[in-house]
Amino acid sequence: MIEIDPALNCFPEDVAHVHLMGVCGTGMAAMAGMLKSQGYVVSGSDANVYPPMSDFLADQGINVLEGYRQENLSPAPDLVIVGNVITRINPEAQALAASRIPYVSFPQALGHLFLTGKKPLVVCGTHGKTTTSSILATMLHGAGSDPGFMIGGIVKAFQRNFMIGQGDYFVVEGDEYDTAFFDKGPKFLHYQPHVAIITSIEFDHADIYADLEAVKSSFRKLVAIMPEDGCLIAHLDDPVVRETVAGAPCTVLGYGRSVGLDWKLEDIDVSVEGTSFTVVRDGIVYGEFFSTMPGAHNALNALAVIAVLDRLGLSPKIIKRELAKFSGVRRRQEVRGTVNGITVIDDFAHHPTAVRETLESLASAYSGRRLVIVFEPRTNSSRRSVFQEDYVRVFDRADEVVIKEPDILVNLPEEQRFSSEMLAADLVLRGVRARSFPNTDKVLEYLSDALEPGDVVAILSNGGFDNIHDRLLDLIG
Repeated sequence: MIEIDPALNCFPEDVAHVHLMGVCGTGMAAMAGMLKSQGYVVSGSDANVYPPMSDFLADQGINVLEGYRQENLSPAPDLVIVGNVITRINPEAQALAASRIPYVSFPQALGHLFLTGKKPLVVCGTHGKTTTSSILATMLHGAGSDPGFMIGGIVKAFQRNFMIGQGDYFVVEGDEYDTAFFDKGPKFLHYQPHVAIITSIEFDHADIYADLEAVKSSFRKLVAIMPEDGCLIAHLDDPVVRETVAGAPCTVLGYGRSVGLDWKLEDIDVSVEGTSFTVVRDGIVYGEFFSTMPGAHNALNALAVIAVLDRLGLSPKIIKRELAKFSGVRRRQEVRGTVNGITVIDDFAHHPTAVRETLESLASAYSGRRLVIVFEPRTNSSRRSVFQEDYVRVFDRADEVVIKEPDILVNLPEEQRFSSEMLAADLVLRGVRARSFPNTDKVLEYLSDALEPGDVVAILSNGGFDNIHDRLLDLIG
């Protein structure tokens, strides 16, 4: 096997043509669009070239080559950006190693090409990163700051997940997942944080982290690189976050619902329209706020943003105005449609904690209506037995749970695989009505007969789930 040369992991002086390996990933496609807008010649390759990313790239005039092969590097680009999906044995990675072309990871490229000279506002944590960074970017834009941003979801205000921006600030969703096959450190270490939010720290990404201690170690590295004049906005209700930020080299401002925090959330009122709440700063009422995002966890996300914006000098009046205008994020408690009195909601929740918080929000927002949860375990962690028992305890607020069997992780021993059938049986023993199905077609067949007017159907998956949302709306129409 040809080993890639670490000396070539660098940015050459003159770059005109950039090639992206794994270009159809959400972040990589956004990077391609950003490079194109800056005048680079951009090409890309991927094994999975299909909408919506293929349409987006075509609209940007970016040439996408289907499949990974040596020929994709001819004529030779000046720089190759290697996506996280690329493995060491990928044939194009092997061709790259033989070619002597300079290469970098996606986080390296973002940090070097777009964050230098900016004040990065980096949103990190096991949960809430996309929503929190979207609120922050949207509110800064509304306040006239013209921020850049790179976020892992489509921000409704912009109908995209990136913007270059001409202002001082750049909002980045700081992922703790590993950077590339040649850099197994977390992505967020490349983002040069000026201000960082840490929403939560829990065990996740079981394919790359052995345990919670390994996850904590990554976040401690983030804390260690904070500049002295920077600021950490930390959710100190979370004891793991509290432990991790202890001894930070910069100012730490705690937020949450506990007594004694710098920023405290009180008087939460959740409805289908959104969430009203009171913010207390240093023991004094800072203001009354409203967010269109339902649920206490989303109010906490908004509170973190309020703390950042106050730190940046925005007035409470402007913060209140801009938060109320926030229109949401695609796939975060997004109502996809209401047909014959049945409301269909799309949500990205997959970690047990995120599932529980999402159900709490939906049960509060749609009080009095039957809540049906459709769950697809799809991540590398949720398809493993590591969370098998945890999931049993997070569906209590549902009236019914429908679970699709996950696609099998073929290299994983059977005893380490997650079982939807077992989860459904355990939920029934807990008193929750539940059943599992082998595929999406069977899920839809059941739902078309079982749903009634007034039901709220929340579909939880971090993937497309075989276009189940539109198919279900067609079935019940």
